[in-house]
Amino acid sequence: MNNKLTKATRTLLLSGDSEDSKRQELKEAFNHTWALYESLFELINNETAYFSKPEPLRHPLIFYFGHTAVFYVNKLKLGKYIDSRINKHFESMFAIGVDEMSWDDLDDTHYHWPSVSEVKAYRHDVNRLLNTVIDDMPITLPIAQTDPGWIILMGVEHERIHLETSSVIIRQLPLCDVTPHPDWQPCRDVGVPAANQLLTVGGDTITLGKHEEDDTFGWDNEFGQQSFKVHDFKASKYLVSNQEFMAFVADEGYRKLRYWNDEGKAWIKFTQATMPRFWLKQNDQWLQRNLTEEIPLPLNWPVEVNQLEAKAFCNWKAEQQQANIRLLTEAEWYLLRSNIEGDSPNWPEAPGNIELGYYASSCPIDRFDHEGFCDIVGNVWQWTETAIDGFLGFKVHPLYDDFSTPTFDGKHNLIKGGSWISTGNESTLSSRYAFRRHFYQHAGFRYVESHQDPASMTSLNIYETDELISQYLEFHYGDEYFAVPNFCVNGIKQCLNEIQLSHTTKALDIGCSVGRASFELAKTFDHVDGIDFSARFIQQACNLTEHGEKRYTIRTEGDLVEFKSITLAQFSYIEDAKKINFIQGDACNLKPQFSGYDLVYASNLIDRLGDPKAFLSTIHQRINDGGYLVITSPYTWLEEYTTKANWLGGIKVHGENFTTLDGLTETLIPHFELIAVKEIPLVIRETKRKFQHSVSEMTIWRKR
Repeated sequence: MNNKLTKATRTLLLSGDSEDSKRQELKEAFNHTWALYESLFELINNETAYFSKPEPLRHPLIFYFGHTAVFYVNKLKLGKYIDSRINKHFESMFAIGVDEMSWDDLDDTHYHWPSVSEVKAYRHDVNRLLNTVIDDMPITLPIAQTDPGWIILMGVEHERIHLETSSVIIRQLPLCDVTPHPDWQPCRDVGVPAANQLLTVGGDTITLGKHEEDDTFGWDNEFGQQSFKVHDFKASKYLVSNQEFMAFVADEGYRKLRYWNDEGKAWIKFTQATMPRFWLKQNDQWLQRNLTEEIPLPLNWPVEVNQLEAKAFCNWKAEQQQANIRLLTEAEWYLLRSNIEGDSPNWPEAPGNIELGYYASSCPIDRFDHEGFCDIVGNVWQWTETAIDGFLGFKVHPLYDDFSTPTFDGKHNLIKGGSWISTGNESTLSSRYAFRRHFYQHAGFRYVESHQDPASMTSLNIYETDELISQYLEFHYGDEYFAVPNFCVNGIKQCLNEIQLSHTTKALDIGCSVGRASFELAKTFDHVDGIDFSARFIQQACNLTEHGEKRYTIRTEGDLVEFKSITLAQFSYIEDAKKINFIQGDACNLKPQFSGYDLVYASNLIDRLGDPKAFLSTIHQRINDGGYLVITSPYTWLEEYTTKANWLGGIKVHGENFTTLDGLTETLIPHFELIAVKEIPLVIRETKRKFQHSVSEMTIWRKR
């Protein structure tokens, strides 16, 4: 790799002796990572390829080209480190949609993608803005999670993730759409591998988790602490090679469904796969697709498969050897990782095919030895048995609440060790990344022989334990307290009693939180869009819709909790749920397709918006003539959410009291008439003996 570009491959230390030196390091990390990312896209040799979807479960590449730049702007705007946007349309279009989550919008009919040149121009503007931000922002050492420097590092590490995921998509483009590049040269060493063997690893009690005082950036799921008892086990010396996996293919392993779990069987039925994604067979010759070329299948390189294929191979291997063969767990990988001294960014040189230190491809599985085991880090990621969840003490970063929590669903398994293109945080000991089990990355696996149940080495939660989420689940779906009716149910009932609907085709529940009002609206309307800014909230509504049940804990006192369960059936929502589309979105920057509503319901939203007037002055464009806007709010204006200059009311104007109702009227009257004003009480339970009792004012507006 070109040394000028690979300078950016390691994460920064948070500490230092000089603020000026750290500012320069941040600037270099930002610009070098930016250049490396754009260099990857130079492999694409025509504009049409940017708009194709070689991976149907992901957006076209034009999305990812714009996404990493938009991320910086959206996070800096959310953190109030910048005052204005560069391109509101782009910063909505390119904001989310990177995994097939229930609330991701991967429907291309909703998008009119800009040209490559327009996105390049946007990236240029963002690059210029970010360099100015870094030059002007305060620097404190060590950089803390509340500092603007952390947000810059978050953007850098986010782009490094998409450097890798975008390379996987590029690898699936037709060869005619890509051209080899001098900065992206693959390994040329091929041959026949040595036979794999199992080596003994001593068990231990191991504590996982990153400490707050650690000197490198970390994603939220890395922090906290969790201890696991790991029994003695045996692990394969090498990653499973193409040659070793070929025996499974030759034995028709893809056709023998006894090796596949239920999820794997469904995947096989859907894809009709008979070999790994990056293998090809032309006439009688086996080939492998790399970034920009097809080569004869390198038998001594690691096979690249999804978790379902790796799991099926292990079941086949177990049958062959009459042994307890499975994938390793996260905790078992950590015991192997103890064979490597130190950690990035302090390595004198990369101890494996990682950080773009050697090749822009995999390489032979015996190239990097670590005390008897090869490729503990690097070459390809290693799929595990472990479904990702938060460690004890997990908490989200307030500016990126949807990095990890959407994956805490039992459907995303951890990959460990990094690949040849893993840079920055990805190559550190504490990194934790997880993907759907049917997804492809530059990922393979090694197997272990163990009698220990892998479930004993996982922290997967059955009950939702996040305190804020649990409070809102109880607020929406739980018990009524002090004879105050359920706020969501009562709010919808009260507003529908006051209006005369000529059409009930479509409603929007904006700021829907965990979704109860959306279900109530679906009793009346043919279709309901439930939109919230928080992926954590949307996730609860999606899970309830998908599984029909949601479990959570609520605090009683101190460390004591009560376990609760709610179902769609108990509320008679099973049929209504089919009418609802829950999706993540920004009320102040909604995508164009969210329009044509007969009713927009905005509950307890406006006093939590950064610019409520911007929302109110444009919402009429999304409502049909004669349609309604319903706003409820306790008007608890706080500068934490809304700068005082943007408060709608609760202030003095020319020495006189100016209420929020005054502000609403002033803003909405050009397009709406006020129909009714009502008081809607609400109670939020914090503990068994502590509650918030508030009153929201409901105003109902009819569009002229």
